[in-house]
Amino acid sequence: MTATNTAAFDRSASRYDLMVALNPGYHRELHRAAGALADRLTDVPDPQVVDLACGSGASTAALARALPEAELLGLDASSGMLAAAGAKQWPARVRFEQAVAGELDLERLGRGSRDGVLTCYLFRNVPEPLRDVAVAEVFALLRPGGWLVVQEYSVAGNRGARRVWDAVSHAVIIPLGALLDRNPGLYRYLWRSVLDFDSVARFADRLVAAGFTDVSHRTATGWQRGILHTFVARKPEPQP
Repeated sequence: MTATNTAAFDRSASRYDLMVALNPGYHRELHRAAGALADRLTDVPDPQVVDLACGSGASTAALARALPEAELLGLDASSGMLAAAGAKQWPARVRFEQAVAGELDLERLGRGSRDGVLTCYLFRNVPEPLRDVAVAEVFALLRPGGWLVVQEYSVAGNRGARRVWDAVSHAVIIPLGALLDRNPGLYRYLWRSVLDFDSVARFADRLVAAGFTDVSHRTATGWQRGILHTFVARKPEPQP
């Protein structure tokens, strides 16, 4: 995420929860992603989990519900989003810090210490030259056998999904951003960032190139079918 984009998210932080709540299926898909991670950590006592790009805390809340014994660390580049997240009520096992994907301090965060990482709507906001770096950072954070779940928009190579995304963006998302958030530039950026992001296959290849195995993928239900995708991947155990 660039400094310009971070500033735009800062400006929208106080109204971000309202905006995403108007997206049918937004919270349902977050809970499905958190559940996918929880399903893979059932045998891990008191798992250590990172919510990378936690925003205003919606994905963190989904994790807290799915993993009631986990220690959760929410990371985000936007100070405004972190302030919005921190203003909510959280159990003591949840905390937040500022960090930028592609520039993570792995030693401070605990290289190889995390049982799971959830990241929603992050990677298309990472500049393309740093995208592989950001994936490698997540790989380094995970312990061997740890799991990554990524939720992200992608329409590259899917003309039907591109048409739906264009129509919804120009008829609903950008006008609502102007009316309710008074920050239409952020929502025009959202539209364009999805068009510019990797195809599903290209992003899966990034995961494999970083060393992940057991990479799987599913798309969302409802209007986001073919547009919103969830990837699951595992950091392999060392070979004996």
